[in-house]
Formats: sequence, structure tokens, C-alpha cells
Amino acid sequence: MPSSTFENLSSDKQKRIMAALLTEFSTHSLADAQVARIVKAAGIARGAFYKYFDDLTDAYQTLYRQAMQEIHRDFSSQGTAQFSAESYYQAVSAFVDHFSGSQYDQLVRRHYGENESLLPETPISVDLPVVDWAAMTLSHATIKEIMLAPANRDAALDRFRQALQHLEE
Repeated sequence: MPSSTFENLSSDKQKRIMAALLTEFSTHSLADAQVARIVKAAGIARGAFYKYFDDLTDAYQTLYRQAMQEIHRDFSSQGTAQFSAESYYQAVSAFVDHFSGSQYDQLVRRHYGENESLLPETPISVDLPVVDWAAMTLSHATIKEIMLAPANRDAALDRFRQALQHLEE
């Protein structure tokens, strides 16, 4: 989590720092990222970086959390009383189409390809109905597959639809 010092920065300065993080982590893996490039692009002192973030992993997690919030903003979670395979399918298909080519496209591709294993797992609520948990897990796996191999989009979505139909039975 960014420090309260970061949270108290002007909106413009926060945006400049986040833009520098986005450039760095879209271009370089977390393992290859450099504070020096980030501070130069953001126009801040190296010491300031460490007042805002604990380390590169903290900065990455802050950026990735923001990216996920922005990416998911237009897509509500399912979690309804009645499971609908078609609703999940339509949401994932629309999400993939909406997301491809966005400002976070390269960040997420790099995340799935290189950085995901470097971060702790985010727990999923145990209160989520089993069928929704399964559909959500399949949704994320399908999105990840499409991000890593865009040429397989249609086949991945077809397999996803078939799996959802089995869940609905």
C-alpha cells in the first residue's frame, strides 16, 4: 500500500508517478524494474520514491491494484441468486474485447507472463456460492489464456462457454 505521504500528494503528482510506474512495469518485469528509471520519468527524487512506497513490489502492487479497479469498473461481479452461464460468458467476452488495446494491456500481459508468481495470492471469499466461485475461476483463467495467447481467443471462449454450460446443468 502506498504511504499516507503518497496519498497526500497533489492529484497531478500522483498521476505522474503512476504513469511512470505504468511505463516501467509495462516495459520491464518486476524482477528487472529499476527505481532509477521510475524516478527519472516521474521527475522525483529517489528518496521520495521510498517515502511513497516500501519497495518496487509495493509500487507494483499499488499500480496493479489501481489498474484492476479501473479495468473492472465497467463490469459488475455476478454473485446473483440465480447462476447464468450466458451472463458469465457475455461478461468475459465483452471484458476481453474492452480490455484489449487499453492502457493496461501490456501491464496485465506482463503480469500473467512474468510477475504473477512473484506476488502473494489474493484470497477469495469463502461466502461466494460454489458455482459462482467456479465460474469466476474459469473466467479469470480464460482471460489469462487470451491475454497470453490472443490468437486462441475464440477457442478459449468456446471452451469457457462449454464449461459454463456444464456448471449450469
